Amino acid sequence: MTVNCLVFRTGINTKLMDDNQLLRYSRQILLPQIDVEGQDKLLDSRALIIGLGGLGSPAAMYLAAAGVGSLVLNDYDTVELSNLQRQIAHFTDHIGEPKAISAAKTLGRLNPDVRITALTARLEGTQLEREIASADVVLDCSDNFATRFAINRACVKTRTPLVSGAVIRFEGQLAVFTPGNGNNPCYNCLYADQGELAESCVQSGVLAPLPGIIGSLQALEAIKVLSGLGETLKGRLLLLDALSMEWNQMTLKRNPECPTCGESA
Repeated sequence: MTVNCLVFRTGINTKLMDDNQLLRYSRQILLPQIDVEGQDKLLDSRALIIGLGGLGSPAAMYLAAAGVGSLVLNDYDTVELSNLQRQIAHFTDHIGEPKAISAAKTLGRLNPDVRITALTARLEGTQLEREIASADVVLDCSDNFATRFAINRACVKTRTPLVSGAVIRFEGQLAVFTPGNGNNPCYNCLYADQGELAESCVQSGVLAPLPGIIGSLQALEAIKVLSGLGETLKGRLLLLDALSMEWNQMTLKRNPECPTCGESA
């Protein structure tokens, strides 16, 4: 299968920021934990975002705004009117366009320095592994378990950090998986692959700002992974109940019997 690809921009010289770039990223550079060296790391980084819906829209916009130098956007769906309630990278005049291209246009206007690649076909098999292997971090913003398990398998195989987010109704989840790094779990350690569940946002709905919250946190965790800043959510699952505005956290352990990352995998 051929993956349709549209590349925006030619990239930037990340080894030497010009005055405009120093001004654009000045509020991050002022942070002693980031400084110029940390911003250079971001400018030299490549992030793969799979799914440009409610989660992928804010995640991609914040990564572009923060100066992650290369963003690969993958989504094989098109923009519909019902998406616009929460998928903020798309606009009314984008209805009918492939979501990856619609989002690429928005990000190009937000930060023309960033190199953006839009992939408008489903990534599968070796093509999925190749894109994940070339990324420094993967953001799973998809909306189905088949895609999530395929992404997880490829991340485990290529030892690529994975930032996973999910939302439904008033509930959100966020986790970071770093396969091959110590005894850390993978997504399959948390969820067994038992086929597709019937419940999704299409059937159950979702409150508009909730994907924005979780998607923004995915961008935050991805930046921490790329820059080595602070402590990521690896080995932890963050849970949000937006109705009560309560946050809970679970500690995750690697399953030695996991069919993806276990000892017999």
